[in-house]
Amino acid sequence: MSRIGRLPIHLDQSVKASVSGSTLKVEGPKGKLELQLHPGYTVEVKDSEILVKRPGDTSEERSIHGLMRKLVANMVEGVGKGFSRVLEINGVGYRAEAKGQQVNLTLGYSHPIIYQLPPGVTAKVEKQVTVTLESADRQLLGTVAAQIRELRPPEPYKGKGIKYATETIRRKAGKAAAGSTSA
Repeated sequence: MSRIGRLPIHLDQSVKASVSGSTLKVEGPKGKLELQLHPGYTVEVKDSEILVKRPGDTSEERSIHGLMRKLVANMVEGVGKGFSRVLEINGVGYRAEAKGQQVNLTLGYSHPIIYQLPPGVTAKVEKQVTVTLESADRQLLGTVAAQIRELRPPEPYKGKGIKYATETIRRKAGKAAAGSTSA
């Protein structure tokens, strides 16, 4: 049996879950999320716990069991506490500004970039170089963070660009350092 899939998911008092057919709906202080269950899999909501049940015991069914349980756990955590992702902008003149559902980015191109945030994602900018994205949906948050990072990925020589706060950039030596020898 899947070790991850058989673990129960504990619900906070502020989070409510309901199952209708093959759709799981979770509602909490940070928002509402829905998940279409994989065919054959069932979800039981008892007291303050959610259990995910699988139809059989094949290798594929066991792996999907763990995946379904983790997706449900992410939904419960997202509507209860929420998720956040921090992006850092490095480079002379590079900066960001949040205006409602838009993030205005100046990244060294000839024009400013206006990134429209999807519904459910909010952005806060501190000191013009730190962007904090917040959402109840973990998958949507990761997609938005990756799309913003892709606008100007960090380069290995000076480290200019957008990077995740937890990311470390492997730096390369430049031309001057590579050719220098002490004679």
